[in-house]
Amino acid sequence: MSTQDIATDLVALCKAGKFDEAGEKYWADDVVSYEAMPGDMARIAGKDGVRGKGEWWAANHEVHGVEVTGPYVNGDQFAVGFKMDVTPKASGERTTMDEVGLYTIRDGKIAEERFFY
Repeated sequence: MSTQDIATDLVALCKAGKFDEAGEKYWADDVVSYEAMPGDMARIAGKDGVRGKGEWWAANHEVHGVEVTGPYVNGDQFAVGFKMDVTPKASGERTTMDEVGLYTIRDGKIAEERFFY
């Protein structure tokens, strides 16, 4: 699959609310995920670790709605926009999160994902 094909399918899955399925389908076993914040979740390596990060996020946030835009492809990378209406369970304060995910493809899989917000 081309980067464009992977990007288009990943966005379609995300728009359908199938974030877990998108990850399982496209993460490389040695994927590395970077968040724009300090702490334990700033860099997570490996498919199991990235899956765990997603599970933690889902368990700690109530999601009211998600808007997904893109993909925007350039070579072996693509960007996707995410706007999420969520309530973090720790604070109980509803908020809108606006972020961009930048994905790098290697051998038909996502080798790296970086989130900007």
